[in-house]
Amino acid sequence: MSQFTAPLLVTPLTDGKSWMIVSNFGYDVGSENSGDTVQVTNGFVTDFASVPRVLWWALPKWGIYGKAAIIHDWLYWDQSRSRAQADAIMLEAMAVLNVPLVRKRLIYRAVRTFGSMAWKRNKWDKEAGLNRVANDADTAFSVTVNRPGIFARSLEQLRI
Repeated sequence: MSQFTAPLLVTPLTDGKSWMIVSNFGYDVGSENSGDTVQVTNGFVTDFASVPRVLWWALPKWGIYGKAAIIHDWLYWDQSRSRAQADAIMLEAMAVLNVPLVRKRLIYRAVRTFGSMAWKRNKWDKEAGLNRVANDADTAFSVTVNRPGIFARSLEQLRI
């Protein structure tokens, strides 16, 4: 069975929406020690699940599926795999986390239906030279992340 490779360690940023990974975190795809590992880099900034505020009562940004959401955010940023593969890995990771079937299917259908804009935005941001990964925790505040509406400020403005 698949597994996460390390405990998830994050720190909140003061915008109230973003979190920074403070220790390498990964996921073995397919099975434990499969050789196919998604490795989230220390310093990556995430918003966990990108759920519209109106739905937070049913699907909060952070829940049992939080680790899977971070793996998914990383895959959407990194884009070393296809979008369909990223979504499938998130579905698999939610199964590892024992996310209830109805919730798991709802989240998966949402990312398949609405995730294309986030995928494209990440591609455009990378092409524009923006970055969602700090070189290290000490220099995290010099990294600029995403466009307004997703991560609206540079980390320099988001003092921890």
